Amino acid sequence: MRGQGLLWFKGVVIVEARGGSPEQFVNRALSGGLALSGIRWTSKGLLQFEVSVSDFFRLRPYLKETGCRIHVTDRRGLPFWLVKAERRIWFTGGIALFFAIIFMLSSLVWTIEVDGNVKLSEEQILQAAKQEGLYPMQWSFRLQSPDVISKRLVTALPGTTWVGVEKKGTKVSIRVVEMTIPDLPDLQNPRHLVASADGVVTQIIAETGKAVVKKNTRVKKGQTLISGIIGSETNSRAVVAKGLVRGLVWYEFLVETPLIQTTKVYTGEKKTKWYAVIGSRALQISGYGKDGFEASETIDHQERFSWRNITLPFGRMKETVMETELQERTLSEEEAKAVGIMQARADVLEKAGSDAVVRSEFVLHEKAENGKVYMKVLFEVEQSIVQEVPIVQMQGD
Repeated sequence: MRGQGLLWFKGVVIVEARGGSPEQFVNRALSGGLALSGIRWTSKGLLQFEVSVSDFFRLRPYLKETGCRIHVTDRRGLPFWLVKAERRIWFTGGIALFFAIIFMLSSLVWTIEVDGNVKLSEEQILQAAKQEGLYPMQWSFRLQSPDVISKRLVTALPGTTWVGVEKKGTKVSIRVVEMTIPDLPDLQNPRHLVASADGVVTQIIAETGKAVVKKNTRVKKGQTLISGIIGSETNSRAVVAKGLVRGLVWYEFLVETPLIQTTKVYTGEKKTKWYAVIGSRALQISGYGKDGFEASETIDHQERFSWRNITLPFGRMKETVMETELQERTLSEEEAKAVGIMQARADVLEKAGSDAVVRSEFVLHEKAENGKVYMKVLFEVEQSIVQEVPIVQMQGD
C-alpha cells in the first residue's frame, strides 16, 4: 500500500504494447531496472502494464530492440491531477467562492419576527433587541445565547413576564408574553339616551334607566328615549342610562348613473421578467426592454430558496406585466337603474351603520337624459337610533 501511495505521487501511466514481441519487451525492460506492474493480457490480446512517469520515458530503447509500439490508455496520480486542476482553476475557484458566499449568507440574521405583543409595539421590541446586539444583518456568531438575550429583554421591556428568543437558520423569532392587568371600568357620568335621528321606534330595551317611549312611537332627533333619572319626584337619582333602541329611519338619495360604463379588462397579452433576489435587493436577469403596452398591471411572485428547514436569504422573483384596456359597455335604462340603486344602497348602509337593515326602497322620480339615468330614491332603514347625552349638560341647558 505504501508503494502504491508513493507511485501515485510520482504519477502512473497505463500502457498497452502492440506489435513486435511484447513478452521480450517486458522482460528486457524489467532486466533494465524499470518498475513495471499490473502486467496482464487484455481481452483484445494486447499486453497491458503500469509504469511510473519517470520510467515511461526510458522505454524507447527497448521498443526499438523488440519492434513494439505502445499506446497510453490512462494517466493517474498527482501530476496529472494538478494539470487538470490548473485547467479548471476558474471553475474550481467559482465553486469554492459559491459555497463560501452561501456559508457567509447563512451566518447572517436576515429577518426578526415578533409575536405575542399587544400593548408593546413591534418597534419597541426590535429597538430593545438591537440594544442587545440582535438586529438584521448581524453575524450569528456575534450573538449571545438565546437564554441571555431573553432575560435581558424581559428587564428592558416593561410589562412583560416572559420573552422567548429562538433562532432557526437566518430567522430569529421573538415571542412576548405580557402581564395581564385587569381593565378598570371607565368612570361615567349620568346620562340619557336620546334619538340620533327622526324615526319610528321598532324595538326598545332599557338595561339601566327608564324607557320613556314605547314601540311604534314616532320620535324626533334629540328626544329622550331612555332616561337616566329613576325614582319618584321626591326621591330620584341619576344613573348611566344603558339600553337598545332601534327604529325606522328614512334616507333620500339623488342617484345619477351613466348609460355608458367603462371597465378595465385584461387582453391576454403579457410579458414576464425574472429577477435574482438577494436579501432585499433584486437583479433583473431576463425580460429586458419595454413591454410596449399602453396600459398594464404588474403582478409579483417571489420565491425564497430553502435548504432543509433553513430559508436562505436569496431566491427569485417573477414579475408578470399584463396588458389592460378600457372597454365601454352600453347599459339599458333598467340596467342603469339597477346599478344606481345598488350603489345608493351601499352608501345608505355605510352611513346608517354595520347593523342597519334596508327594509324597503321607493323610486320617487326617474328620468333619462344626456346619456344618464337620474333617480330620487327613498330608503326605509332599520337601525340603532340612540345617542348619549350627559344629564349635567341637559340640566345646564
